[in-house]
Amino acid sequence: MTQETHDDSVGAAVAWLLFGVAGGLGLDICAKELLATYSLNQFVFLRTVAGLTIFMLLARQFGGIRSLATRQWKWHLLRTALACGAMFGFFYALARMPLVNALTLAFTSPLIVTALTPYFLGEHVGWRRWTAVLVGFGGVLLILRPGAGLLSAASIAVLIAAICYAGLALTSRHLGKIETTFSLSVYVMAGPLLISAAMSIDGEWRAPDAFGWFLFMAAGACSVIAWVGIIGAYRRASPSLLAPLEYAGLIGGAVAGYLIWDEVPDRWIVAGALIIITSGLFVVYREIWQARGNTEPAPDKIQSLGPQS
Repeated sequence: MTQETHDDSVGAAVAWLLFGVAGGLGLDICAKELLATYSLNQFVFLRTVAGLTIFMLLARQFGGIRSLATRQWKWHLLRTALACGAMFGFFYALARMPLVNALTLAFTSPLIVTALTPYFLGEHVGWRRWTAVLVGFGGVLLILRPGAGLLSAASIAVLIAAICYAGLALTSRHLGKIETTFSLSVYVMAGPLLISAAMSIDGEWRAPDAFGWFLFMAAGACSVIAWVGIIGAYRRASPSLLAPLEYAGLIGGAVAGYLIWDEVPDRWIVAGALIIITSGLFVVYREIWQARGNTEPAPDKIQSLGPQS
């Protein structure tokens, strides 16, 4: 693989990722508004139904229903379990804290991805990037300030969601070599759909009004954009390179929180977010520097740097 080929692959992966991040931010905004009126289980259920419906309508664009054929059931079961933790954990917290606070803690996920990449994908992470990861988690401690009593159930739920999301990113990279984007996007919704349906039977249920249905459908559409974009990115380039670029969503979340809900982050949130973002961007710098310094990747690295089809 030439350096030019690698650069093209990274460029396409970044474009897909930003597309997915925009969808994810739209989903978060819809969710924040809906969770003020509807229960968590109802939100997850209707959002997932809307997303699956849109996916089925677009099935032909992704190779048709036949592209769901798979032999990787164990991996898909693991991914749907991770999706349950990511979805329920994050949206539970989103209903109980400002959008920018939830997003800031959720964006520890790229650092978790970087930390886990050597163990799950066999990609090298040097001491400088390890230092960036540790500094980033220092930013998390600055935000939570455990001694100040800010370590709540909501903040713990976000951190659990971040770990689960990191697992989804890593498994997307692993399965991207053998599974279609359609199967990776559809099967991951099975767990949240079944759990939310079961918990909604005896739970609180409110009939949505016209605006509520609009937001639920918009949330479903945004979730499709998020899954397709993020999976399309992670199957083309290394998670340790792409994950920190998701911080663009944090900036958008801060702006949306201020404009829609008059949420203003305090100085500790801002300081912690800057530390986390700086750490993540340093990871990107190191990845690009190493890639440009090795025009011919070693045989055991070609697979991790190459485009995935």
